[in-house]
Amino acid sequence: MRLLSTSCGEIRGRAHMSGVLPFLLLLLAAVLSCHGCPDKCLCVSQTVKCQNQDLDTIPHSLPVNTKFLFVTGNNISRVGVDSFPIRLQMLTDLYLSGNEVESVDAMVFDNLPNLVRLDLSNNIIQTFSERAFPEDNKVQLLNLSRSFHNHSFMDSVLSVLQSGHLLQLTVLDLSNNDLVILPDDIFSELPNLVTLSLQNSSILSVQNGTLRAPPLRDLDLRDNSLRDLPYATLAELGLKPALLIRLAGNPWRCNCFLEDMLLWLKNTTQVVDAQNLTCADPKALRRQPLLQVEQSRLRCLGDMEGVLETSYVFLGLVLALIGIIFLLVLYLNRKGIKRWMYNIRDACRDHMEGYHYRYEINSDPRLANLSINSDV
Repeated sequence: MRLLSTSCGEIRGRAHMSGVLPFLLLLLAAVLSCHGCPDKCLCVSQTVKCQNQDLDTIPHSLPVNTKFLFVTGNNISRVGVDSFPIRLQMLTDLYLSGNEVESVDAMVFDNLPNLVRLDLSNNIIQTFSERAFPEDNKVQLLNLSRSFHNHSFMDSVLSVLQSGHLLQLTVLDLSNNDLVILPDDIFSELPNLVTLSLQNSSILSVQNGTLRAPPLRDLDLRDNSLRDLPYATLAELGLKPALLIRLAGNPWRCNCFLEDMLLWLKNTTQVVDAQNLTCADPKALRRQPLLQVEQSRLRCLGDMEGVLETSYVFLGLVLALIGIIFLLVLYLNRKGIKRWMYNIRDACRDHMEGYHYRYEINSDPRLANLSINSDV
């Protein structure tokens, strides 16, 4: 569907009123903005929308004055250097969500020199070239939410973040991905990052040094698998007084390892949802708000009992394995063991017969004298 913002009749009327030069300029603008709208797309002013059209590639015949491009809900598995064959100097916003994109190739955004906001959410990205962005790019917002469903594919996006090409990035959305563990230098090459969303990303811990470099002001760590925050991480967060943090939805383990975090939590204003943090275990403190937990109730006895129980189970398995090996050795050497036992039996029998003979001689005086005489 194509919409023309300026009709031919209007152009002719203005040409008679203002002369040839304004007519030519207006005609050029009309051609640029109205013509060349791709099939299955909607073009309005500087906005092009190609949504839910079952496209397998990004349309090429885009108006050169396009500023906002929406290509969403299609089946575009690859975004490569041929996806944008012409230079779109005015394009600032690119939305490619929900396209089942698997690969983002090198130099794919070289013809988009003024790209500011990029949305690649809701895809199944497996490879992401660290050379996808030119060195002088102007990207400030990058949305990668729900795009990496396997932890093994995260190395590709980590290399992009650490490439040093996203120096102007201020907003990064990595929510709803399978991150698990964040390397300690993952954000070290993002000197202007102020908003970071890591919500629902299966994160087990935040390592020392992970959040040291960027000047963060908004950090979302909700709905992960965090059990506690180590003292070194708390110290890094304390160096950013303007930072606002969201931590609700994590299974906090209220034991002795949570003491530093609990003390920090009761003395900071950085955690905006502190009232919503609750204990997941032990059972006695389950669903108890962290701010209401007394320091004296943070114990580790349950953890030690669990460790001992695990140790006993492991010891039992080891002893069982040793027993099985011993029985197997006996079975494989059963003939030799049987022969050895027969030899021992015969030796014992001969030895006992000798003792019995000597006993009979010693118990009968006549046999004893006879024995003495025979010896003489």
